[in-house]
Amino acid sequence: MNRHSTGWLGRAESALRQAPPTALLSTTRSLLADCVRARDVTLLLADYGLTVLQPVTHLPHTGDAANVRGGSAAGRAFTAEAPVVEVTDKPGMVLVHVPITVRGDRLGVLSIHLPEPSIQGTSGVLELAAFATALGHELLVADRDTDLYLQARRRRRLTLAAEMQWQLLPGRGFDGDAFTLGAHLEPAYAVGGDNFDWSVTDDALTITVTDGQGQGIEAALLTNLTVNALRNARRAGISLEDQACLADQAVYGEYVGRLSAPTLLLSIELATGHTHVVDAGSPQLFRLRRGVVERVHLDAQLPLGMFEETLYRAEQFTLDPGDRLIIVSSGVHAAQNAGSHPFGTQALPETIAAARGGSTHETARAVVDGLMQYHGGDELPTDAAVVCLDWRGKPPSTN
Repeated sequence: MNRHSTGWLGRAESALRQAPPTALLSTTRSLLADCVRARDVTLLLADYGLTVLQPVTHLPHTGDAANVRGGSAAGRAFTAEAPVVEVTDKPGMVLVHVPITVRGDRLGVLSIHLPEPSIQGTSGVLELAAFATALGHELLVADRDTDLYLQARRRRRLTLAAEMQWQLLPGRGFDGDAFTLGAHLEPAYAVGGDNFDWSVTDDALTITVTDGQGQGIEAALLTNLTVNALRNARRAGISLEDQACLADQAVYGEYVGRLSAPTLLLSIELATGHTHVVDAGSPQLFRLRRGVVERVHLDAQLPLGMFEETLYRAEQFTLDPGDRLIIVSSGVHAAQNAGSHPFGTQALPETIAAARGGSTHETARAVVDGLMQYHGGDELPTDAAVVCLDWRGKPPSTN
């Protein structure tokens, strides 16, 4: 098989689907050697902190990681979500770095060393990009059956609480017709109770951000109960207010008020941008509209599980095309260092405004970076969850 044969990409995608979960990299190398005369192929996966791209090798051995923000070509491909062609010191050879993104969730980069004639014209790079997307889908499926790719992402061991939290997340990004989502969670290798979740239907997008109280395993268990109670209620097809009520009952039934789970719930109508929101505790919502950042002030209601059978009321507002929403947990907006105002008072809006030209992913990361600078270190003292939503509005129907 070679790249000039008809339908090589379709056959390559079929071969990926048939490959054993642990053989995706070896299959990729064989396919690209046949199709585009690739000399070498490296699979780089983003680590949990989104700071480096880790090469997938025979564990526990690993190759040199590429810094996401260190100016490397692979890092540029990852952050820009676009292919980068790098000239090598070997005449006629190039190194193509293709981002691996699945429905807006950035997984890593595929670096392919091949002869330059193999990618002449736009179609060659587009074919490699389509192949990388197909590989990304298979990597997500493979995670159900092997730990290989999850282990490859780790710079160090996760705490047990962090392991539980990462398994609970829907991903770190999603791209729909009407919106784009990006999110970040820190401290990535030791997070305890903070969490975000989302789900989309043909009609609506639901987002929740939860501040799990407590530390370590206790916080992770509380958040797992809260998120799964919210999912169970959401999947029953009931209103946002009733989702909050049922989750409140589940948390109270387990902890009897000893612990609670502050949560912000949003449901956005995709056709109109009309939004219902329940503020059940401490996560806060900020909006960037036409260059101006403002906090969306809501009626703070009781955290989930604080008292028995609490009733919740939804508030409403409407998103305009071009709006950006940023939801942050209390570890972000309430963070305070010696002799200063909370991060959410001034520094957070300034950070959001400064990042307005960046993607949702990069904005979420910029908020966390700003928070780390505020604390003056590389590790945060408390959990921090950030979700960024760019709202475009649903395109008109062509029917």
